[in-house]
Amino acid sequence: MNRSNPPRRRRILSGLLLALALPAASHAAQQASGLGQAWPNAPDLGASPRWHVYAFERDGVRFVQINDAAGRVLGAFATAGGQFLVLPMGTGATLTVDAGAAPATGETVYRDGNVQVTATPSADGTPRFRAASAPCTDPVECSTHVTSP
Repeated sequence: MNRSNPPRRRRILSGLLLALALPAASHAAQQASGLGQAWPNAPDLGASPRWHVYAFERDGVRFVQINDAAGRVLGAFATAGGQFLVLPMGTGATLTVDAGAAPATGETVYRDGNVQVTATPSADGTPRFRAASAPCTDPVECSTHVTSP
């Protein structure tokens, strides 16, 4: 009778359980560090050093989150097919969305091939963000200013 067999089985079983648990733990960590977090595990796509902008995509919907320089979530919206929806998160700012043309005034905070977000200060100094459709039609201009995740 070989006594090394049960410990070998336990090691194999432990290895299999560890291999199955690691992807689940990694997925949970990715979910926890995403949309709504102060410092999500995503590249900062902000066009201004004063704001951090993060974009996430799922099932053809782009979610865009705007944070201040300290990482505080100020607002977020979802967009797909030229439609916009402000998400119920963020504090200390006003976020409006418009399926019409991109605003001509304000500081550009984020821009991709379909959306532009601008910031302007309100009378009390809090930021006002406006997200609007902004298709880029000039290939030279698009290649130098378009950011994508």
